Amino acid sequence: MSTTMHKKTSLKTPRYRAPAPLGGRRNPAIGQRRKNFQALGFLLPALVVLAAFTAWPMISALRLSFTDASGFGKEKWVGFENYARIFTDPVIINAVVNTALYAVLFTPTAVALALALALLLNDPRLPFRGFFRTALFLPFIISLAVAAIAWAYLIDPHVGLLNYWLGSAGIRIGNVLQDPVLAMPAVAFVAVWKSFGFYMVIFLAGLQEIPGSLYEAAKVDGAGPFSRFRHVTMPMLSNTTAFVLIFALIAALQAFDQIYVMTGGGPYGHTETVVMQIYTSGFRKLDVGFASALSYVLLAATLLLSVIQFVFFGKREREGD
Repeated sequence: MSTTMHKKTSLKTPRYRAPAPLGGRRNPAIGQRRKNFQALGFLLPALVVLAAFTAWPMISALRLSFTDASGFGKEKWVGFENYARIFTDPVIINAVVNTALYAVLFTPTAVALALALALLLNDPRLPFRGFFRTALFLPFIISLAVAAIAWAYLIDPHVGLLNYWLGSAGIRIGNVLQDPVLAMPAVAFVAVWKSFGFYMVIFLAGLQEIPGSLYEAAKVDGAGPFSRFRHVTMPMLSNTTAFVLIFALIAALQAFDQIYVMTGGGPYGHTETVVMQIYTSGFRKLDVGFASALSYVLLAATLLLSVIQFVFFGKREREGD
C-alpha cells in the first residue's frame, strides 16, 4: 500500500500550456507590428487630407512670404522685404490697432458674460434651466454671416426694429455701423451675442466637475458666496478659463466674415482687421507674397499670446496648489 502511494506522489504533474491561437503561435513583435500597420492604415486618409490642405499650404505660404508672388508669372526672391512693409505700412498698422481694439472689446466681455450665466444656470434651484441653456446656446449654431445680416437690418436707422424700439423709448442711436466711434463696438457686440453661449457651455462642464464636498467644507469654515467663488470656484476653473480665453482671443484675432458683411471694413477703415487686409492683399491686389507674410505675423502673434496665457494660468495653478 505504502509503495503504491509513493509511486503515485512521485509522478510529475504535467505543466499547463495555454492553447495555441488559431493559425499557430506567432511572434509578439510581428503581432504588434501588424497592429501598427493597421492603425496607420486607418489614419492614412486623415493624414493625407491634413498634409494636403493644412501642412502643404502652410509651407507654401512661408516660401511665398519671401517673394513678390502675385499668383501669375515668375516669382522673385525679396527676402524680408514683405515683413518690413508690415511694420511701416500705415494701412496695416491701422488694421492691427482695429484688431487689438476688437479683441479687447470682444474677449473679456464674452468670457465674463459666459461665466456669469454659467454660474447662474448651474444653480439647481433655478427653474427651466434646460430651456435657458438651450435658448442661450442657440445663437452659436446660426451662421455668422446670417447673424450679421440679421443684426445689420435690426440696427438699420430706417427699417431696423431695434432702432424703432429704442426710438420709441426716447433713445436715438442713429446709424451705428456708419459711425466711426460706434461701428467697432457694434460689431463686437454682435460677436459677443453670437459666441457667449458656446463659452457658457464649456464653463458649465467645468463647474459640474468641481466636487460638492469643497463647497460644503468652505461653508463649514464660514465662507460666504463671494469667498467660495474666489477660493473654490475660480481655482478649480483655472484650466477651463485659460482654454476659453485662448479660444476667444484666437477667434477675435481671426475676425473677418461678420465684420466684412456688416461694415465691409468701414466707415473709413475703422473696422478693418488684419484678416481683412490679408484678404484684400491676396485676392484683390494680388500681392500674394505680402499677404503670406502678414498671415505668418498674425500666426506668431497668436502663438505668443497663447503662450503668455498658458504661463500665467499655469503659474496661478501652481500657486494655488
